[in-house]
Amino acid sequence: MSDKGGVTKAAGDDRVPIENALERMRMAHGKMAKGAQRIADYILAQPDEIVGLSITELAEAVGVSEGSVVNFCRGIGLSGFQHLKLSLARETVQSVQFIHEDVARDDDMDTICRKVFHSGIQALRDSLSVLDPQALTRAVGAIHTAKRVEIYGIGSSAPIAEDTHYRMLRIGLDARVVTDSHIQAISASRCDPDVAVLTISHSGATHETVAATRLAKEAGARTIVITNFARSPIQAYADVVLFTMARETRFRTEAMTSRIAQLCVVDALIAALALGDYDRSTETLRQTFEVLSIKRF
Repeated sequence: MSDKGGVTKAAGDDRVPIENALERMRMAHGKMAKGAQRIADYILAQPDEIVGLSITELAEAVGVSEGSVVNFCRGIGLSGFQHLKLSLARETVQSVQFIHEDVARDDDMDTICRKVFHSGIQALRDSLSVLDPQALTRAVGAIHTAKRVEIYGIGSSAPIAEDTHYRMLRIGLDARVVTDSHIQAISASRCDPDVAVLTISHSGATHETVAATRLAKEAGARTIVITNFARSPIQAYADVVLFTMARETRFRTEAMTSRIAQLCVVDALIAALALGDYDRSTETLRQTFEVLSIKRF
């Protein structure tokens, strides 16, 4: 099952491991309460040791209650402490891991390419682990039942919004993209229950896109957000959250690994939308391909 934010959880089965529990902690750390941060810090410092502890031992070591440990586990998308231990056991024994590395001033071209490509690969692996199929199903349902789709994105998310708009048009959806913050506010305020709004925001804390999503929800629209895994203001106004997990470093800013993860989430969304209305989508794709053929030699 999943929580409201769309984080994958085990469907009543703590034996099902979730990948990247450690990375989930790192991504959400800054938005955690102080008690949860202490738990995260303790686990991150010695993940291999946690596998051998009981929940009571961990709670006593950190100085929190057992209930706080359970709530912490649920806060990062796990069903409980045993689920956390299984996930940590899986991570700490993995023989191959891509390590997030920042490019250095003296890196040669081969090293730069390796680091950048490995970072992109890791962003896709991590994002797959936090993308909830049930949340994606709800997003597809909201878009299919809407008469119009509004797509919002600012800054580095704007090209992703533009690409999403193009892809939706290709499968026959009535979609509009808005990347100007003023027009976003006007557009959002004029939404109604027949509109689905898709907002793309890596941080989930950009004032303009948060405001537009809030206005759209207040106007009655169904709101879908693609954002990075962690608590962020925009989630308060989202009916459905589709998470990415892209860790940015000094030179790889939001425009890099997060963009790769966002594009893949959009690809999954478009594929699901097309399959959900297969006959119309394939016919529209055929028609648009013929229209676009006049652009080719």
